[in-house]
Amino acid sequence: MPTINPFLDRYRSIKSGLTDSNPLVIDTEANPQDILESALQRIRASSQLLETLHCLCFKHGDVQDIPHITHALYLLTQDGCDLLQVAQQRMMGWKAPV
Repeated sequence: MPTINPFLDRYRSIKSGLTDSNPLVIDTEANPQDILESALQRIRASSQLLETLHCLCFKHGDVQDIPHITHALYLLTQDGCDLLQVAQQRMMGWKAPV
């Protein structure tokens, strides 16, 4: 199992960002439970959107809707995965209060 290294910087940019200045970041020192909840919100939204698409009929849809939908799914899923990675690393070093 690979060793997870501690974060060198407090603020970690998310992978879904496309700019040089990284305006969207994860505070790696935030409460791990809050980081986990943020991840779950994004992954749950992505899952619900996929479930909706599974049930829809695309007869009346526009071909340009597909890239819009896949982009939204990418953002939600990638941000959720980035947050989960931070939460996992934080919780691996977590010690239970005495």
